[in-house]
Amino acid sequence: MAKADLVAEAGLAAEDGAILIGKSWKAENLLLKLANRHGLVTGATGTGKTVTLQVMAEGFARNGVPVFAADIKGDLSGIAAPGSSQPAFVKRAAEIGVKYEPDQFTTVFWDVFGEQGHPVRATISEMGPLLLARLLDLNDTQEGVLNIAFRIADEQKLLLLDLKDLRAILSFIAENASDLTTKYGNVTAQSVGTIQRQLLVLENQKGDLFFGEPALDINDLMKTDRDGRGIVNIMAADKLMANPRLYATFLLWLLSELFEQLPEVGDLDKPKLVFFFDEAHLLFNGAPKALLTAVEQVVRLIRSKGVGVYFVTQNPLDIPDTVLAQLGNRVQHALRAFTPRDQKAVRAAAETFRQNPKFKTEEAITQLAVGEALTSTLEGKGTPTMVERTLIAPPMAQVGPCSVQERQQAMNASGFKGKYDTMIDADSAYEELMKRKNLQPDGSAVEASTTGGGGGIMDTIGGWLGGGSSAPRPKTGPGSRGGALPQSMTEKIITSAARSAATSIGRQVGTAILRGVLGSMMGGRR
Repeated sequence: MAKADLVAEAGLAAEDGAILIGKSWKAENLLLKLANRHGLVTGATGTGKTVTLQVMAEGFARNGVPVFAADIKGDLSGIAAPGSSQPAFVKRAAEIGVKYEPDQFTTVFWDVFGEQGHPVRATISEMGPLLLARLLDLNDTQEGVLNIAFRIADEQKLLLLDLKDLRAILSFIAENASDLTTKYGNVTAQSVGTIQRQLLVLENQKGDLFFGEPALDINDLMKTDRDGRGIVNIMAADKLMANPRLYATFLLWLLSELFEQLPEVGDLDKPKLVFFFDEAHLLFNGAPKALLTAVEQVVRLIRSKGVGVYFVTQNPLDIPDTVLAQLGNRVQHALRAFTPRDQKAVRAAAETFRQNPKFKTEEAITQLAVGEALTSTLEGKGTPTMVERTLIAPPMAQVGPCSVQERQQAMNASGFKGKYDTMIDADSAYEELMKRKNLQPDGSAVEASTTGGGGGIMDTIGGWLGGGSSAPRPKTGPGSRGGALPQSMTEKIITSAARSAATSIGRQVGTAILRGVLGSMMGGRR
């Protein structure tokens, strides 16, 4: 039976837009027009979550929806290579009534470390104090100092692009704590020192590769290929998982960027982007209540931007109830009930489904075979379908890692070669603060004839805190970002500055949204 027949059997016309997840007694489809209502894929290790993720990613891409997914084990990279007619896949296709047809999908590989994909970077300003505090595992007092640092950088028009900029502004605060305390509150050398040490730890874990320019343009994640298929963006995360906080913070930052930059579009015929968040428990483990509230807010509101978010994790208890309530499309693979917590997880998973009188959901969850799942998707006006025991469709692309040669070929063909490869060290907070001390960036003294006279750092503080206008203000336009550079490099810096400069006119509103959605609860601690 062809896919169109299966869709028709499910009561849907093929042109309505649906992707086939598998088959129970009927086709189990996910409606594209309701795919922005988010989803959840859960199950114990080895039950088939990654294959289900690939099946869904292929379905979205085939229907012209770009996909972003983190590749924890390297398995998802095979989506870039054609599948093979393995007996198990051919048999599964026959069982659900479709023809197995090997396929492959246009794929762009990304990697924070720049080893297995194009480098991915964000600026310190874009990350914001709340996410940085989470990344650095700061307490409330230290987080308050970090907020002061961002506030001062904003007021002084100092661009925070990379870690040395953040270190510089923290040193500035420590050196002038007595002058700043009356305006911003107590700043101790101990708190600043702790933050500096945490930055050193992050740098030792190569986290510094993530901060800088050129920063990722989220529009590069939302492209289709020449055939109109959505491009699949695969984030290499096997090494990134060595620093789970960086992994979780990166994905949350990306969600916040999508929320911040994309316009309101309401409900579309299909999403503009689908975002798979694998190992989702890492986001919530030990997260403060303020961050959980922010995540809930972003998940709830990003739907109207045309983005679907799909959490992938072992246990539904990994997801807070407030977030779980936002996830309408669900695929539940087998769970094992060996411990009291496992039994609680099985009950919780069963209770989230619309019950089917034909079987007991709680029992079925523990009996599912590999490649089998309980599914419930949204239909009609957004109501969940009755839970069904479903055979998951086989992926049509390769299952398992692609070769190094195939990955390199995909990177060469992506169109991004050269755009992100070289980190740009633009003039920013570090250079400006060194200039105010009459020092070169390397720490050497500036000759008197080149200083322009006056404008020392203490004069800056005095005029600034006193409300005067005598404090030198660094330029935020293109002229301050390296006029002697070649034109191509200058264009890159200007483009990146437009996105990164949280205090530039074009970025001010965006920063307010970012810190409003992900950092508004920090206002009382500043």
